This record gives sequence, C-alpha cells and structure tokens, in this order.
Amino acid sequence: MAFALVACLFVGADHTPQTRPSLFARDNLVAWCIVPFDAKHRTPAQRAEMLQRLGFRHYAYDWREPHLPTFDGELDELARRDIELTAVWFPAPLNDQTRVLLDGIRKHKLKPQFWVMADVNSVQAGVDAITPIAREAAKLGCTVALYNHGGWFGEPEHQIAIIQELKKAGVSNVGIVYNLHHGHAHLDRFPALLARMKPHLVALNLNGMVKGGDSTGRQILPIAQGDLDLSLLKTIRDSGYAGPIGILNHTDEDAEGRLRDNLEGLEWLVPQLDGKPPTAPKPTPRTWRVDDQDSAKPRS
Repeated sequence: MAFALVACLFVGADHTPQTRPSLFARDNLVAWCIVPFDAKHRTPAQRAEMLQRLGFRHYAYDWREPHLPTFDGELDELARRDIELTAVWFPAPLNDQTRVLLDGIRKHKLKPQFWVMADVNSVQAGVDAITPIAREAAKLGCTVALYNHGGWFGEPEHQIAIIQELKKAGVSNVGIVYNLHHGHAHLDRFPALLARMKPHLVALNLNGMVKGGDSTGRQILPIAQGDLDLSLLKTIRDSGYAGPIGILNHTDEDAEGRLRDNLEGLEWLVPQLDGKPPTAPKPTPRTWRVDDQDSAKPRS
C-alpha cells in the first residue's frame, strides 16, 4: 500500500532569533516510527506516557491497519499530556483509512503534517497523486510533506520538480520531509542537496549513518554510532535549517530503548559541533551492538 504522511508545519519558514528553537534541543525533537515498530506493542496510553517520560513534546504518528481503531484515543492521550501531533502517516490515494485520519484530525482541531510517499516515476504522475491529498490538507490548514523512501519519488530533485509544478497549478501547501535512513545514496552530495531542499524542507529525520550502510546491514543505527554523524549534524546546523528534527525507532527493538539511545547519542555529539572535546565516553546503546547488524535493518 502506498502511504503518505501529512503535517501542518511551515514550508521553508524563517524564524526570528527570538522564536527559533534550538535545533537539537529536546523540545524541537519529534518521535517517529514507534507505533508498528515497537517490541513492547504499547497502547496509545502507554505510548503517550513513554513520550512524556522521555521529554518529547512532538510526535509523528505512523500506523498499520490494526492501529486505526484507536487513533481517536491516541489523540486524547496526547492532548492529556500536551504532546503535539506534528505529523501523521497518511495513505495515498484517499480512501476509508484517510477518512479515519481526517475525521480524527478535524474533531481534535489539529494541524499535523501529512508526510507522503508515492509510487510514481514522473513529475506529472507525482502531481496527480499529491494534488487531491494537498487539497484535503488545505481544508484543515495543513501541509503535505513528500517523504523520501527510495525509488524515483525518493530523489529530492524529483520532489522539488513536483513541488514546482504544483505551485504553478496553485497548490502551495507542499514541502519535503527528508529521512537520513533512506538517504545513503545521497551522502556524497548531501550538503548540496540540503541547500536545494531547504526552501521546501518542513522536517528532517536523523539516523546513525555509515557510508553504504543500506547495503551492509547498517541502514538504521543509533545516533553517534555512525562515523558520519558528527559531520552530518554540522552540515544540517550550518545550513540554517530551523525546523523539526525527527528521532526514530524503525526497528523491532523496544521503542523507548531506541529513542533513549538516539537521545543520548545526540546529546553526546551536540557539544562537539562547536569543537568541544567529548566530556564522557561515547554512549553504549541498549538496542544495538557493533556486531549486531540485524537490529540495524528496517522492518519494512
């Protein structure tokens, strides 16, 4: 099934120094890939409690068919804990599943992003696939974000071309959400790609990165366990990007354990962005070992 993720964030918005959040601070981080990817199969209440315990204020909701009946309850649990639904994994084309999502978003008066992945291989096909979703999103004041997941549609240049054609047709609420774990093929040209994406970028999801990781069983690693992580964080910070930063599980590990591993790795790296030496040894992950390639493989 093709999926799309929608969110109502700014597209290429600039922030004043007074309003810009610290890019890698906890209150700018979005928990991602923790619903169908979780060894403990948490309920909506347990998931919201976990997010609150970890200090997350933002959450991107991914799902599979069995999770949809509890979507409304998920939104109630987030509201009780003042956690923002920043984005929701949204199917394409529009169907009965999208109705559940749209009804819940409308009922709770939310404005999440819709992150969209489409199975297309031309700009016009991309425009045709995204236009009806963007129109539904616009009714709610929301933004569609094109999601890189490999293939033709996963190339940022193609996504930018789709966005440009949509704008010509009067559809202006479409941006890009970029996932490092689906960007191994882009590593050599990532700084240039980021510069091109930045005017359209509404979210960026981090991952521990090594060159060729997607072909060596190390596609998804905890942050700080990849030898490219520090340089990638510097590139992201120095680009001037100021939007949400995603932290993911996307493995069959305990979602809380993997989120903690990523948070600790990020906190260990951030001081080094300004040239400070590490003040402690690199964190030892709970959910991954150097010789454990299986846990680095995504499950979809």
